[in-house]
Amino acid sequence: MKPFETLTSSIIPLPRNDIDTDQIIPARYLKVTDKTGLAEGLFSSWRYLPNGEPDPDFPLNRLEYQGAQILVAGDNFGCGSSREHAPWALVGWGIRAVISTSFADIFRNNALKNGLLPVIVDATTQNTLFELAEESSLAQVEIDLASQRLTLPGGSTASFPIDPFSKTCLLEGVDQLGYLLKHEEQIAAYEQAAAR
Repeated sequence: MKPFETLTSSIIPLPRNDIDTDQIIPARYLKVTDKTGLAEGLFSSWRYLPNGEPDPDFPLNRLEYQGAQILVAGDNFGCGSSREHAPWALVGWGIRAVISTSFADIFRNNALKNGLLPVIVDATTQNTLFELAEESSLAQVEIDLASQRLTLPGGSTASFPIDPFSKTCLLEGVDQLGYLLKHEEQIAAYEQAAAR
């Protein structure tokens, strides 16, 4: 995993509430056991027209949002079934952070384990971000994980919560197993001492 420190990016607005994991990555894409190709299925029911062509009005298909790494969504993002493929698809497309007023717990935990930062903000900040994206696709925000601070154009800021262990893993670019393996020598020394 790539370490997550400070991310500065334009934002992709998706002002829909209760986006569930089946909308993020439909069940037909769950046959795979790795992350390869899941970006193609991200929001596929919304991204593509019935004839299979990309919907030019859907934000991820619009030229001005290509390369953006921050998605701003409506309330209760990632609800529904437990589906690790959902953060895999988001990260595969290039999204490193999702901003919302709330996340489903299972989605939030899966996201944190896969290098995707869920940023919880208040409704006022969320609305400001939607307005910024509507005014200009060039508007950029900064997410500083170390200070747990979101900075908007103009300098206004909002803090966001994250548990210390997940924060450490993201900053170091390791998953839970990777974190344990970094302490392999200390673990072995402890077990050796405990066996005496």
